[in-house]
Amino acid sequence: MSDENAVARHRADALPRHRIAKAFSYGIVFLTVGVMLFVSYTYRTLNGNLNVVSIETLTNRPVKEKVEGDRQPINVLVMGSDSRDGANNIDGLTGGGQRSDTTMLLHLSADRKQAYGVSLPRDAMVERPECKKKNGDVIPGGFAMWNDAFSYGGPLCTVQQTEQLTGIRIDHFVVVDFSGFKDMVDAVDGVEICVPEEVNDTHGNIHLDAGRREVRGKEALDYVRVRSNISANGDIGRMKRQQVFIASMVNKVLSGQTLGNPVRLINFLKAATKSLTVDKAMGNLKEMADLGAQFRDIKLSDIKFITVPWSFWPENPNRLIWKTEESKELWRKIRKDLPLSKRLSSEAVTADESPGASDKPSPSSSPSSSPSDEPSDEPTKSAEEIAEENGLCA
Repeated sequence: MSDENAVARHRADALPRHRIAKAFSYGIVFLTVGVMLFVSYTYRTLNGNLNVVSIETLTNRPVKEKVEGDRQPINVLVMGSDSRDGANNIDGLTGGGQRSDTTMLLHLSADRKQAYGVSLPRDAMVERPECKKKNGDVIPGGFAMWNDAFSYGGPLCTVQQTEQLTGIRIDHFVVVDFSGFKDMVDAVDGVEICVPEEVNDTHGNIHLDAGRREVRGKEALDYVRVRSNISANGDIGRMKRQQVFIASMVNKVLSGQTLGNPVRLINFLKAATKSLTVDKAMGNLKEMADLGAQFRDIKLSDIKFITVPWSFWPENPNRLIWKTEESKELWRKIRKDLPLSKRLSSEAVTADESPGASDKPSPSSSPSSSPSDEPSDEPTKSAEEIAEENGLCA
């Protein structure tokens, strides 16, 4: 065989291999570009879903206390909006405009090892400070229910009220629209709950079957909204169940079932961003991701949910008031980034516990307690008592 024929045959054999390699290279390039375009499109889409409001228009704000270390604690006020008007109507009722039946102050410690959320009862009577509407008109203050501030002036008035009554500087706020809340639950393929007995709430037109199961859509929304025919303490029980539900949802979102499932994760982020109103400093996905990343080293058992110490208002048993000394102690601990006391965390719900169940109060359930805390004068309740009064499974 001549040298020319050998060279020709070598070229003929090499041509398919060259084409395959070239096609593979192009495929990698197209795939990489496609992923980049998808990420870019998704980022823009999710960013565009957010409703952003500036918190810097507030005045007379408390100064944030500095703590030792390279980082500072973060305080986020979370509000649930259940507007009765327009497309956001969640239950067939109309009128009343925007309402916030759920308010929670979330504190992230400076060392990023602990986080706790404090529920603030909507029915609590407080001295509401004056605030301003978007057009600058002043809304007079007065002695009223906690959630009146949101009805009158939206999230900024609620932030102002929180800061004035607690002395805590709010770094960020988040408003979750309840009409989109159920989409977030659906995106993670449901959240587990436990209902001790069948619920038939004719006032809210809500029915819940007894037992442990995962709920989606309207049933999930009904569970976090129901306050009748499920517990003996109305809104307090509802807040406790909301804490348990949020803990269960946090557990689901941070699990491999969501983080390890790109489709489910994207669907959750789409649903979440469509449901959120946030402050300007947290008004894009990068800032939100940076904040979320600061939770990565916190164990689920160190994410706790409590309720501000409260008692019934003597003038109306259907209304509440904050316990003066206990609530002052709680606000002081948050301002100074101190761990919760045994007394304050005796009925805490943690993100790692069984969904729909109450946490049994005990000294071992409060590892962050300060040894100098005074013992509570009130008798410790059993897990069964806590569960029964809050509509939870023991």
